[in-house]
Amino acid sequence: MKTIRPAILAFVTLTGFGQTAPPPQFEVASIRPSAPAALGQVGLGLHIDGSQVSMRQFALKDEIAVAFNLKQYQVSGPDWLATEKFDIVAKLPEGAPRNQVREMLQALLLDRFQMKTHHETKDFSVYAVVVAKSGLKMKEAPPDPADATADGDKKTDQGAVNVSVSGGRGGVVANYGNGSFFTLGNNRIDAQKMQMNYVADMLARFEDRPVVDMTELKGKYDFTLTFTEEDYHAMMIRAAISSGMALPPEAIQAMQNASGDSLFSALQMVGLKLESRKAPLDVLVIDHAEKSPTEN
Repeated sequence: MKTIRPAILAFVTLTGFGQTAPPPQFEVASIRPSAPAALGQVGLGLHIDGSQVSMRQFALKDEIAVAFNLKQYQVSGPDWLATEKFDIVAKLPEGAPRNQVREMLQALLLDRFQMKTHHETKDFSVYAVVVAKSGLKMKEAPPDPADATADGDKKTDQGAVNVSVSGGRGGVVANYGNGSFFTLGNNRIDAQKMQMNYVADMLARFEDRPVVDMTELKGKYDFTLTFTEEDYHAMMIRAAISSGMALPPEAIQAMQNASGDSLFSALQMVGLKLESRKAPLDVLVIDHAEKSPTEN
C-alpha cells in the first residue's frame, strides 16, 4: 500500500475569496479484486475498527453507493460496475473522525478508477413505506444507553463498526451494527432494532422498484414478517437478481408466477403499507471509470 494521490476530480467551490479545502483522504489504502466466494455462501461488509477500514466482496457499484451515501439504483453507469467486486483496506489518518470515511472513500474511488461523474435528478416509480390506517403494531425497542451522553445529546461513537451480510443455503443475516439486524430464512424475516430507513432498504431487495421511507418514524423496531413459501422463494430470486447474479429462465418464471401478496399482508400485520408513488431522486452518473484500479 502507499500514500493516496490527490483525487482526479477536485471538489472546488468558487467563492469571492477562493476555494474549499481538498477532501480528506486515507493515510494509505489498497484496492484489489475480491477472491471468489465459497459456493453457496455470501459474506460481505464494511468494517471500521479504530483506524482500520475495510470493505470486502462489494461490487464497485455498491462501493460507489456507500461512498456517496446513495442507494444502488441512484448510481448509473456501465453494467460491469454491478459485477466487478473489489476489496478495500485502508487506514485513517491519526485523529481523523469516523464521519469522514465516506469523503475518503469518494476521493479514493475517484482517483484509483479514474472516474468522471455528474449528478442528475430523475423521477422514479417508488414504493413509499407509510404507516397503515390501522396504526403501527410493531414493538419499539428501548433507547440504547450507548447512543447518548449523560445530558441526552447524541454521542459521536468512535468504536468499532461492523455492517455485514453473511449466510448460505439455510438463511441470511444482515447486521447493521449496534444490535440492529435482520435474519432471513424459513419463509420469514425476523428483525431487531431496525430504523425505518433500514426497513426500506431491506424491502427494496425484494421489490422491482426503489423503496423510500415516508413514515416519519424515528425509533427502532422489533418485528417478524411471515410469507408463503412461493412468495418467499420469489423474494430470494429477486434479491439475487438485484445483486447482479445471473439466473436460469425457470427461476425468472417462478418469480413472475408468485403473487407477492404475502409481503403486503405481512407488512399490514405490523402496521405498515407500501404505496406506489413518484419521487424525484438524485442520480450519480458515472461517465467514465477504468475497469482496473491504478496501482496501490
